[in-house]
Amino acid sequence: MPETITRSERLHPEARALLEMMDAQGAPPLDSQDPVEARGARTEGMKMLGGEPDALERVENLSVPGPGGDVPVRVYATEHGGLRPALVYFHGGGFVFGDLDTHDAVCRALAKESGAVVISVDYRLAPEHKFPAGVEDSYAVTLWVAANAERLGIDAGCIGVGGDSAGGNLATVVAMRCRDAGGPALASQVLIYPVTDVSSFETGSHRELGDGYFLTRGAMEWFTHHYLESADLARHPEVSPLLAPDLSGLPPALVITAEFDPLRDEGEAYAKRLQQAGVPVTVTRYPGMIHGFVSMRGVLAGGRQAIQEAAEFTRSMKA
Repeated sequence: MPETITRSERLHPEARALLEMMDAQGAPPLDSQDPVEARGARTEGMKMLGGEPDALERVENLSVPGPGGDVPVRVYATEHGGLRPALVYFHGGGFVFGDLDTHDAVCRALAKESGAVVISVDYRLAPEHKFPAGVEDSYAVTLWVAANAERLGIDAGCIGVGGDSAGGNLATVVAMRCRDAGGPALASQVLIYPVTDVSSFETGSHRELGDGYFLTRGAMEWFTHHYLESADLARHPEVSPLLAPDLSGLPPALVITAEFDPLRDEGEAYAKRLQQAGVPVTVTRYPGMIHGFVSMRGVLAGGRQAIQEAAEFTRSMKA
């Protein structure tokens, strides 16, 4: 990215410093790289920005039966006795990157601040496993959590789904699947700068912020190309949930967006459609922040604040 790029004066100083550091590193554009080869460096970078992980009394790695084999999950909990809420969490990374370790610090913080049991899901990634593999894994784990709630220390009436970016997309789709299947009843959905429409990248935020603010339009096109078997799937409601015909009957939602994120407008458009369908929605746009800021909690105070908001929301919800 050229050093001469002009960024808005409203960009938070912490976010500006981070972007300038990335500029100085001079990494090639993501959309010029092989996805499997790029995964290692990208994954390490995500872990570094997550900050110091919180200590918890219970962190357990498990395997859950899925349609394509066992799905690794990691369970996070404080130990204070009794059944408590749960959040099934799907990590971001454009459906191509991310794993249990990249979002370890985020999930630990969510568990510590909410008192909920957080279950992080290591769903299959593209391009090796294209849509709907990640959806199928995410849904299978959610069903398993509901069926095993008591042994996990979970109140079965207080299970939510959530995720950031691509994981926010998966959370919306899992919520729709649970609604359409008649259960399990979900208490909430926590959607952190979710991907809601990959059929077009022509929103105002995509046009204005598609270069120079970490996530680029080229990267979104690259992610989508690797996630989908064919371009015509981009309008499928389980790929672009903003285009789903019916959003009624879904659980209350917290939608978090960032001011300087190309995905800002589609996340807020999804929140508006939920509201129009009668779903209770809280929408918070974090000023001065960029895409991925929650995963960058180690260097961005806004990320820590958003985790606190998501934790409070998770704690307060009941189906």
